[in-house]
Amino acid sequence: MVLASAIVLGFVAAWMLASGVLMHGRGIRFRQALLYLPLKLIYRIEDRALIQARDAEAPVIYVISHQSRLEPALMLSLLPDQTLHILDDASAQAFWLEPWRELGRTIAFNAEHVFVSRRLVRVLRGKGRLAVYLPDTVEPDVKAFRLFRAVARIAMQADARIVPIFVSGARHLPFSLAPAERAPRHWFQRLRISALAPMTMAELLQRAGYSQTTTANALFDRFAEARLAGTDLDRGVFGAMVDAARRYGPSQPIVEDVVSGALSYRKLLVGARVLGSRFEAMSKQGEAVGILLPNANGVVLAMLGLISAGRVAAMINYTAGAANVASAVKTAAITTIVSSRAFVQKADLGDVVAAAEQAGAKIVWLEELRDSVTTQEKLTAALQWSRPLAPQDASKPAVILFTSGSEGTPKAVVLSHRNLVANAMQAEARISISPKDKLFNVLPVFHSFGLTGGTILPLLTGIRLFLYPSPLHYKIIPDVARKIRPTIMFGTDTFLAAYARTAEDGDFSSLRFVVAGAEPVRAETRRVWRSRFNAEIIEGFGLTEAAPVVAVNTATHGRDGTVGRLLPGMRMRLEEVEGVAEGGQLWLTGPNLMMGYMTSDRPGELQPLDGWHDTGDIVSVDREGFITIKGRAKRFAKIAGEMVSLGAVEMLVQALWPEQRHAAVAVPDKRRGERIVLVTTAGNADAEALRLHGKQAGATELMVPHDIIKVHEIPVLGSGKTDYVAARRLALDQLGLAA
Repeated sequence: MVLASAIVLGFVAAWMLASGVLMHGRGIRFRQALLYLPLKLIYRIEDRALIQARDAEAPVIYVISHQSRLEPALMLSLLPDQTLHILDDASAQAFWLEPWRELGRTIAFNAEHVFVSRRLVRVLRGKGRLAVYLPDTVEPDVKAFRLFRAVARIAMQADARIVPIFVSGARHLPFSLAPAERAPRHWFQRLRISALAPMTMAELLQRAGYSQTTTANALFDRFAEARLAGTDLDRGVFGAMVDAARRYGPSQPIVEDVVSGALSYRKLLVGARVLGSRFEAMSKQGEAVGILLPNANGVVLAMLGLISAGRVAAMINYTAGAANVASAVKTAAITTIVSSRAFVQKADLGDVVAAAEQAGAKIVWLEELRDSVTTQEKLTAALQWSRPLAPQDASKPAVILFTSGSEGTPKAVVLSHRNLVANAMQAEARISISPKDKLFNVLPVFHSFGLTGGTILPLLTGIRLFLYPSPLHYKIIPDVARKIRPTIMFGTDTFLAAYARTAEDGDFSSLRFVVAGAEPVRAETRRVWRSRFNAEIIEGFGLTEAAPVVAVNTATHGRDGTVGRLLPGMRMRLEEVEGVAEGGQLWLTGPNLMMGYMTSDRPGELQPLDGWHDTGDIVSVDREGFITIKGRAKRFAKIAGEMVSLGAVEMLVQALWPEQRHAAVAVPDKRRGERIVLVTTAGNADAEALRLHGKQAGATELMVPHDIIKVHEIPVLGSGKTDYVAARRLALDQLGLAA
């Protein structure tokens, strides 16, 4: 009895002592510390971000992402005791939460009636503090978005500061509010609390980066940034992959191709470690090693193997032609390229391989590496699958990609681990995805959209990934889609239009949505996919330098004809362009912006990005924050002193001949400086009909091409973008202006 009493007393004393330490370390009351301590120990909570949140000057509104039943207990334990917590009915009545409710002031609210604004404004004006729990949704419906409007209105009226709070990992707790199939449960899930700096609504509106936005959108964007802040970007690509494996299950099938079948997280990381050990032996730390492989399991294994070994994966665009591949090898100072004999033979890439070798690269064949792997290597890798071969530094380069070259010579874009993970998580904070989804990626991994969005994003978020080797198999891809039943697909307008022409009505019926980028989505393509497959095309915008996604529409925040709204964590500014009345040239900054370029005149040397990046795109932004691409700065023709968007010309022509493809290019003109030439697949294209259509559409005469060149196919790059260099060369040849 004495021993038992001593044990109990010792336990109580230890609890009291630990609570005292916690009280002083976090600045909370002793009662709060007593109830917070068990949560802190069980979930190993990283909570230092709450210190700044507690010290925020009143009036202040804490906006908390309500992912599980635990957030109210955490916030009642950690926020100042004078904070008024606005709880949902379940939290206000839960019997187990009663001890925590005694720590502060709480009221229940009915979501149907939103908030009693005047009473809350009075509380805040009296130097009060509110804690509001908003639904955990990245795509709020109309009902949920009313809450953002209400909070923004209250904050404006009371001139209160906003502090968004996100508890990373909470949605995977046993008492998560998300369905189990969307968020696998873990009893002892580690939690990380992130809280952003206090800002008033006026400050949030000012930092939007464009002339106008709504208060609700400004708050919604700030709230999404808190979700992004919950990601540990210092873990790097490999560390984030291991975290995903543990979160969704090491045995969970995650990637699949048409040849070798499915791989689980564990098998993927075991294979990557085996290959990585071989890459270590043939290259130096930090060296760029080329990957010349199609969309298949092997390309993911090779990339992760190089990253695990501390090497940089340089993704070779084998569709760019022998000359561009040789240029890429020299620009990135690549001395070793990983490829596959079977792939090179099947894709007839002998000239590309020869050009790479002539440029100084040695080819290492995956088949030979695979055949030489010993049983001991496999066992060692199986035991240490979660450990990288070399120390990982998220600030160091992870991959090198090459710009498309649609307007000139390709450049090497160097992306860090932090760039890639940040962009994947920015997309996750904007688009509603979950492990219930299956992503069908036909875009090549050497293209930034196919790499980050089509490969890294699903691997980090537990989405089953199906890789297909070529987007050009227009007749086969619809058949594959019918068999594998994907819910998400990535593509470009060129590819999507081609698939629709060969598909049967049920082939893409499993899709929830299609994410399209790289080029504008035509209204005809959008109409066909809606009417035939009941699939919404979500248009986005990106560039290789941004890893690549910059903006995207969503199901609840979408607007046809735009590329959506800026991703969380990014900032933009518009600079005036001579001759452009509406909008300006887009400059960007954010955690996903590249480390810098490598160029052919300074091979292997990183030229760091200095602050903001000039995208070269002319855009306009409406008051809701939706971005409309007017065209590339290089894709404006200067005719008789006026700037004319070649992209706008293409849209004008597309409205007249919607089922055909068109490219507008500018060529020299002695009298007016430049003139516009239309390259088109429309066999019935006629200059007079185009002139009349332009007049009816209200287009200026300068926008109407007088020269029309008819072709069977518009030149395209491997990424699906129109090859404007080739199209302009074709126009110059046809018009006798090449000299």
